[in-house]
Amino acid sequence: MESNEISLQEESIIALYLDAIWMEKGLSKNSLDSYRTDLTLFAQWLQQQSESLLTADAATIQRYLAVRLENKLNSRSTARFLSCVRGFYRHQLREGVLDENPLALIESPKLPRSLPKSLTELDVESLLAAPDIEDPIGLRDRTMLEVLYACGLRVTELVSLTMPQINLRQNVIRVMGKGSKERLIPMGEEASSWLEKYFREARPFLLNNMPNEVVFPSTRAQLMTRQTFWHRIKHWAQVAGIQKPLSPHTLRHAFATHLLNHGADLRVVQLLLGHSDLSTTQIYTHIARTRMKAQHAAHHPRG
Repeated sequence: MESNEISLQEESIIALYLDAIWMEKGLSKNSLDSYRTDLTLFAQWLQQQSESLLTADAATIQRYLAVRLENKLNSRSTARFLSCVRGFYRHQLREGVLDENPLALIESPKLPRSLPKSLTELDVESLLAAPDIEDPIGLRDRTMLEVLYACGLRVTELVSLTMPQINLRQNVIRVMGKGSKERLIPMGEEASSWLEKYFREARPFLLNNMPNEVVFPSTRAQLMTRQTFWHRIKHWAQVAGIQKPLSPHTLRHAFATHLLNHGADLRVVQLLLGHSDLSTTQIYTHIARTRMKAQHAAHHPRG
């Protein structure tokens, strides 16, 4: 067996754990893949130390953390690894496989609280106006940008939208988010009117009259990839003269920030974004607070 392989027993232990947390938490494929990678790399290293996932103690795990530090792996990656193995060992305790948790006394690294990059409302207006709506592809892209900003969707949620998920009569979109959690998001009249125009003038052309439920097909009349839309949004940012780093996620951040700036309740924003934990949404309050201070300084007579 090569050094970069793990035993069938270790593979089976990892697979059983992933099946269990998928059933329990309904994690996305990306999350499960990350967990599998973290546990497999850890198992590979343990094997080189003549150890295994079920024999590793706190000292062994501390040595592995030191190796990660030597390899200059960042604190965010290490925090994710620790979260993964904590869950793994808690599961082994619950199942009666282990008597104690080797991570009980090991703390996760403190992560710097980074603010998500966002766009001003003027930036957003410039970006939305960039596509040439006389061209079917330009009209498709304009509509995608409008829906993305109006609903705060994740890029995967946007490109995988199908026709049954859109209700123009009620102006809502039904989205299946992370962990297969469904949420209804209001679109607003602007995004709804762009969808109507796009359905009427561009989508039939892009599909070449072929039957397909995808809302925003690629030029090949197929499901658009996330990477393709990322390139489209970068292109229109260039056309709009926006110099800031930009990705589809930037518009999701702008959606949340602008809602809070205009007085939206944090829990409403949490529901719209599909965050399972309010603490994930609370990072946006820092952006809103910064703007509030600037407004106070600019407009208060003693600011």
